[in-house]
Amino acid sequence: MVDDAARDTRRERRRGRMGEAGSESSRKPNYRSLKNPFLPQPIFSDDQVASIHGTALRVLEELGIKVLLPEAREVLARAGALVDPDTDMVRIGRDMVAAALASAPRSIHAYAGARDRDLLLELGSMTFLAGSGAPNVTDLERGRRPGTLVAFEELIKLVQHFDVLHMLGPCIEPQDIDNRFRHYAVNRAQLTLSDKFPFVFARGTPQVDDSFEMIRLARGLSEDEFRSGAHCYTVINTNSPRQLDIPMAQGIIDFAKAGQVLIITPFCLAGAMAPITVAGALTLQHAEALAGLTLAQIVRPGAPVVYGSFSSNVDMKSGAPAFGTPEHVKATLGAGQLARFTGLPWRSGGGSAANISDAQAAHETQFALWGSVLSGATVCIHAAGWLEGGLSVSLEKLVTDIEALQTVAELCAATPGDDDAIGFEAIAEVQPGGHFFSAGHTMVRYRTAFYEPLVADWSNFGNWTQSGSKTATERATGIWKRTLADFEPPAAAAATSGVLDAFIARRTEEGGAAPVS
Repeated sequence: MVDDAARDTRRERRRGRMGEAGSESSRKPNYRSLKNPFLPQPIFSDDQVASIHGTALRVLEELGIKVLLPEAREVLARAGALVDPDTDMVRIGRDMVAAALASAPRSIHAYAGARDRDLLLELGSMTFLAGSGAPNVTDLERGRRPGTLVAFEELIKLVQHFDVLHMLGPCIEPQDIDNRFRHYAVNRAQLTLSDKFPFVFARGTPQVDDSFEMIRLARGLSEDEFRSGAHCYTVINTNSPRQLDIPMAQGIIDFAKAGQVLIITPFCLAGAMAPITVAGALTLQHAEALAGLTLAQIVRPGAPVVYGSFSSNVDMKSGAPAFGTPEHVKATLGAGQLARFTGLPWRSGGGSAANISDAQAAHETQFALWGSVLSGATVCIHAAGWLEGGLSVSLEKLVTDIEALQTVAELCAATPGDDDAIGFEAIAEVQPGGHFFSAGHTMVRYRTAFYEPLVADWSNFGNWTQSGSKTATERATGIWKRTLADFEPPAAAAATSGVLDAFIARRTEEGGAAPVS
């Protein structure tokens, strides 16, 4: 019998990086630049979408949003917003919102570390990110544990390896690094291990300025060159309901000034931080997203902003967040309608509330994924690896979720329908009751005709049993271990370590930069 590990290694080499140079197969689907092939699915009528938008404007005009950062209140006031100095409530007129929507770009060119990793963020394009922002990491061999820098680096390597994950992200928090220096370690890992579009934490101007400088050094950009293009992104979360805290408001100002991408995302859980109805939750989400968008456009008209949506529901028995539910999917479909109403690129959210990588986790994540695909989301965050409603990222689940993402990516490729593909001659060649295994039409195509799975095992029960009766999750362990063992960073990214280390050493000697709370 063929050695199991050797067989798995050959299989993974064939499957794992399809579309990259050097693949053994001549089949090279492009996973790096995806265009959504599906018509967006609505859940509301056009009149209802207009009514949600109109009500969101009314929320901002009549009720307002609490803005905790004095500078942000001053910026909004100078533009015509009404500010109550006693309560920090800011009421934003619909004319201000209309002006902001008019100036926000409909298409954003996101510059990665290599030109073939660049992204075009606009309606119709589709990008996927791994689970982000978790305090813990888990895998079958080492168990669930707090995030560390080593674990963060492992996740960056896995994200870099798989083309269907298009942007980097803060997969986990490296809690073994002091907050004053954590952004240096996180940025160094991204910039030396990957050439994909990087993430920057919005945790106060000093840390943001450090992060921007590291990107400029790594990319060889002048300050003007950096500010004239989008070279990184951050995620801004409002504190639903109707509050924008100090770090997030400061992040909007800092990133807008520098011309870097802002993904402004209210996190509205229906029944908890938002009305219990899907329409009500989306109305609040829309109002909060428009408030952040307006602040960004006042600071710098034309600042690249991605409209954000991450609305789902809670378990009304326990208050725990739920994902991949019918309400989550409906909220995503409705958010897509609102985003198309504005014309802006937009972000959705995947993920699962399951505690381990099991059937529940796969079920919830794939329903959330299909909600994103069928609603035309430009960016889907937490598309792979996210567990426990964001409390952990699983290495095995990241791999098994990539199978689903690659399947979606395959659907983006054109399906031939010419005479040769229709195959009259092949049908004529095979006699009734025969088979097509050896037909000429098959022999020319059999190596490249079908997607070859990354994790799935299509062998029969006997062969599967002889190979160890491994579950998909167990097979995923072997895949991530081999991927990490074989990993080599892009040469251009690895070459930036010297200049980055010199910067980090100087800033560390100066005491680093404390985050703003």
